[in-house]
Amino acid sequence: MNSTRFQEISDRYQKLRIAIVGDFCLDRYLEIDPTLAEDSIETGLPVYNVTRVRSQPGAAGTVLNNLVALGVGDIQLIGFCGEDGEGYELRCALAALPGVCLDHFIATPLRRTFTYCKPLIMEAGKPPRELNRLDSKNWTPTPPEVVKRLVDSLQNIALYMDAIIVMDQVDIAETGVITKDLLDALRSIPEGIPLLADSRRGLQEYPPVIFKMNAAELASLTGEKEYQSVDQVKEAAVQLANKNQREVVITMAERGFVGALPNGEITTVPALSVRGEIDIVGAGDSVTANIAAALASGSSLHEAMQIAAVASSHVIHQLGTTGTASVEQIVQLLRRV
Repeated sequence: MNSTRFQEISDRYQKLRIAIVGDFCLDRYLEIDPTLAEDSIETGLPVYNVTRVRSQPGAAGTVLNNLVALGVGDIQLIGFCGEDGEGYELRCALAALPGVCLDHFIATPLRRTFTYCKPLIMEAGKPPRELNRLDSKNWTPTPPEVVKRLVDSLQNIALYMDAIIVMDQVDIAETGVITKDLLDALRSIPEGIPLLADSRRGLQEYPPVIFKMNAAELASLTGEKEYQSVDQVKEAAVQLANKNQREVVITMAERGFVGALPNGEITTVPALSVRGEIDIVGAGDSVTANIAAALASGSSLHEAMQIAAVASSHVIHQLGTTGTASVEQIVQLLRRV
């Protein structure tokens, strides 16, 4: 992949229509100045003084942030938040992003807003140090009326999309956006639309779409304890692609990427060298966004993986935040490698 070919592909991004179906959360960062530490008079416990609060969309919102950074022109969101302060903050953050449509993003009193609250110790001359995270999640099944609205939204817009990304971020099945009913709705989407799925709980129950996962998730899906070699990953990936008759993308950190096509073809892309301290949070989401955008713009799977490798390399070198990579940043890095 050279910068000229990437420009040909990325020049189409502004005209793309991409839907993200999944669990959007609020990433709230609390920046703490340790020089202002004190003890509570009431409890005697240490007090962390927050000097700055910054928030941004997380989980499926991280995929969104990367699509926005790429300049995708029309991004439809299918998901929900609560009618709470975090939900208001999340909707404001989403609405502020260019190209984003919230017509199918539900605010409901029946759900809490999924939130990751991340306290960060900020010390001069040092990278941010994250303390224990404070999470807010839903622990009960998503109500049927919310599920129906999500399924209806997917069915209403699917045929108008150039690509659809499905992002499942919850720990307990049926408590988020991606439910059995929504997975059933995915089966009716025509095969010509790139439909890329990623799930932290694995893709065992998913219909045959483009599977994106890491090597550990692949092993879990295929019933293996682990894959110790790249050749084992290649073999498993091509078997899965043949079974589903859809592409498979496997990320392997410093060992790069493996892609498999339904016809038995295998493609690999090496990871870029590390160029200093790294923070891997958000790297996988940047891969998801870049592969979907590239495929929707007519790239081959190999080209999409090459772009994703460069984008994720840029992302992991952004410390103390869940980063993104713009077209210009990808171009700059392509010219250096």
